[in-house]
Amino acid sequence: MRSAALKDRVPWGAKGPLGVLVDPMTWRAAPYLAVTGALGFGWFVVLSVALPVSLTLTVVWVGVPLTMAAILMWRGGAMLERRLMHAALGVRIADPYRPRPERGLGAHLRWLLADSATWQDLGYLLMLLPLGLVETAVSLVVWTTSAMLIIQPILMSLWVAGVHSDLTIDSWAGSFVAAAFGLLVLVMAAYLVRGMAWLHGTLATVLLGGSQEERLRASRARGIDAAEAERRRIERDLHDGAQQRLLSVAVDLGRAQSKFDSEPEEARLLIAQAHAGTKAAIGELRNLARGIHPAILSDRGLDAALSGLAARAPVRVDVSVELEERPPAAVESIAYFIVAETLANMAKHSGASEASVMVVRDHRGVVVDVWDDGIGGAAMVPGGGLSGLADRAATIDGVLVLHSPLGGPTLVRAELPCEW
Repeated sequence: MRSAALKDRVPWGAKGPLGVLVDPMTWRAAPYLAVTGALGFGWFVVLSVALPVSLTLTVVWVGVPLTMAAILMWRGGAMLERRLMHAALGVRIADPYRPRPERGLGAHLRWLLADSATWQDLGYLLMLLPLGLVETAVSLVVWTTSAMLIIQPILMSLWVAGVHSDLTIDSWAGSFVAAAFGLLVLVMAAYLVRGMAWLHGTLATVLLGGSQEERLRASRARGIDAAEAERRRIERDLHDGAQQRLLSVAVDLGRAQSKFDSEPEEARLLIAQAHAGTKAAIGELRNLARGIHPAILSDRGLDAALSGLAARAPVRVDVSVELEERPPAAVESIAYFIVAETLANMAKHSGASEASVMVVRDHRGVVVDVWDDGIGGAAMVPGGGLSGLADRAATIDGVLVLHSPLGGPTLVRAELPCEW
């Protein structure tokens, strides 16, 4: 069973002083916020040169490709920022761009210029300068102040008097008081970092996530793709499974009918074979119906349905469902299939000896965690099972996140809103 994170096990919990200090997210966000000023200044300089030059040269033909290159450059910068948001702040933002045309300079220009995400990218990169300067300044002040106060006892042991503004610390008592105050400043710095990270992530989501229209268009497209893939799967399962078995049953019954009078014993064997084939076909149809929407999910809810999946898994799977009330049917269905597909992948590829499924409700909606202690190395590839699960989640504006380093463990997390 997966142990709780350190930030959840320390006194006062994950949002208490110790929880914030030991949370890796704090220390992933701190370096990024400390350099956002430099990043913003760099982009401001680059765009201040590239935009006037390319726009001025549009009076001659060379300005058109330069303008396209400038737009592609800041799009690339925005795409890099989205990856940094995920790595440093834990904010996952999908690229909201329209599909790229296959050919034609005019089509590519319309693709770049008519997409609102292009101009939102530009707005974010320009906003990065003032926002980054504030974040960098605040980060440097609080971290430097905290460090200088905490090391006062070390400075005293080296017979070096610490100086802070007009205050000189030249005694052991003063150095320990300064160190204690430095620890307080350290906690304040951690909370400031988390607050600035939340603000930065919120602004980035608004600007880099595209407009609501673009997000709805992308969500609708992924939903259509997911539905089409599900239709093809059902069609394939029917053709390769139940249809072939029923065809075999029809052949056996036809042969039995022709031999009923002349060879009754063989006819009885053929009828028995057809009976077995009919039962197998019914079993396959039942499994197919369960794959579309399991009856136990509708009748008894997510806890019972996931417990059934865990019971059929080849390894021990601990299931914890903490829901005070049942979520919408669409959320239950998506959560069920995410767990089912993830456990199936685990059984086939991971070599895991144990796994866990945790479903909780928070202010955002339902969060589903599926963990195993296998070899890791899983990845989302277009057309793959995990990519299909992400498409399912996107139909209700949900997000699927995969963390599977080589050597394991693997964690699949789905965040499914209950309102959309």
